[in-house]
Amino acid sequence: MPLPPILSHYQASPILEARRKGQSTVTTSLDLGRSSVEVSLTASGLLLPDGQELGWAALEKVNGDENKCFTVEGGAIQPIIVHSPTTNWVRTLYPTAAAPTTLVAGFLMHRIKDIDPLQDTRRKIATIAPITGAVLDTATGLGYTAIEAARTATHVTTIELDAGALEIALLNPWSQPLFDNPKITQIIGDATEEIAKFADGRFNRILHDPPTFSLGGELYSAAFYAQLYRVLGQGGRLFHYIGDLSSSYGSRTVKGVVRRLLDAGFSRVVKKDEAFGLVATKLKVEG
Repeated sequence: MPLPPILSHYQASPILEARRKGQSTVTTSLDLGRSSVEVSLTASGLLLPDGQELGWAALEKVNGDENKCFTVEGGAIQPIIVHSPTTNWVRTLYPTAAAPTTLVAGFLMHRIKDIDPLQDTRRKIATIAPITGAVLDTATGLGYTAIEAARTATHVTTIELDAGALEIALLNPWSQPLFDNPKITQIIGDATEEIAKFADGRFNRILHDPPTFSLGGELYSAAFYAQLYRVLGQGGRLFHYIGDLSSSYGSRTVKGVVRRLLDAGFSRVVKKDEAFGLVATKLKVEG
């Protein structure tokens, strides 16, 4: 089903500037930067290609809220926000100059300082390149990891605890390949439970990008790391996102994570500062 027009302050600001200059048309994006379209400016508002007119007061509201993206339906705006009964978290689609991220319980799910969410994702994936064979993504979120991994992987299995995350992704233009790509299998469930259902050595690569420890502590546990080790094939590699390794949180967290990964059986754990995480390798047994 086609998505409704979606705007953030990144689109609203130049539209309003064009109005102040007396322009009758302006080129903008109605899908958060994925494509461009020409729209008309009238005395009462913004005339969209589908015939909707968005009043100037509504557009000013979009421009005044830098933390949200808005759908446009029936000439009215609606912020893209989901409250999940599963986790009790509030998720908001959070705009950037490129692909958006999500704000979950007050935490941004991608790095956005001097980097955009897709660049952030690609840095994580690059740490365990080449991405081949079967890949496990332990936390779907907006699906960027699964989408990028599926470019070269044979198949990607991605797990998401919170159905609210997929509600947000369904409205995010940048997440649509998550639902269209036959190489991606989505599982809704608790990764700490779902991982027990996979066969030993099933995956060539694992991308483990959990929320911060305060939101998902069980995803940093020795028991979960043992399962990650079990389902990773010989010679396989795991990327584990931590956060800025030089920060107080990162340096404090990484010590325990490295210890538990080694205890789980990984033969080597290496810091990847550029990706804010660690790479752990499962030794390939000869013979």
